[in-house]
Amino acid sequence: MSTARRSLAALGVTVVLAAGLTGCTNAVALTAAPSANASACATAQVRLPDTVDSKYALRNTNAQATAAWGDPSAALYHCGVAVPTVSDLPCFTKGTVDWIRDDEGKRVIYTTFGRDPAVQVVIDSTKTTDQVLQDIGTAVSSLPKDGHKCLDPSDVNG
Repeated sequence: MSTARRSLAALGVTVVLAAGLTGCTNAVALTAAPSANASACATAQVRLPDTVDSKYALRNTNAQATAAWGDPSAALYHCGVAVPTVSDLPCFTKGTVDWIRDDEGKRVIYTTFGRDPAVQVVIDSTKTTDQVLQDIGTAVSSLPKDGHKCLDPSDVNG
């Protein structure tokens, strides 16, 4: 076999091997939020922790401004979701970030309140708790405030 043919054969094997290994990545399939391309999402993204709840490692995802921890996922993160302005769902403060909680049983959805762009975190409540919100607090607190904040019932009722 000539040197040129051996080189071409080696290149072909390398391309096939690279394509095969790329297909084996363990990326979590997610969909980017409508405003995922906001620069503030990128700023928050680089601040996300490698681990949440002291045991769930950050995994690769296939969508912009997203994150996932645990295998299978215990927590999913999306930056750039619709910014809530009014909600009848419970609102509370964790660290310096206000969150709206939507409890759907095994799945609890937390959405930032008073931040633009907004972040949504979906937690599998059979695996972890809202400790995840504390763990990602530094990253999320980098998002700009929009003037809204959680109110105590006494603020509304007088």
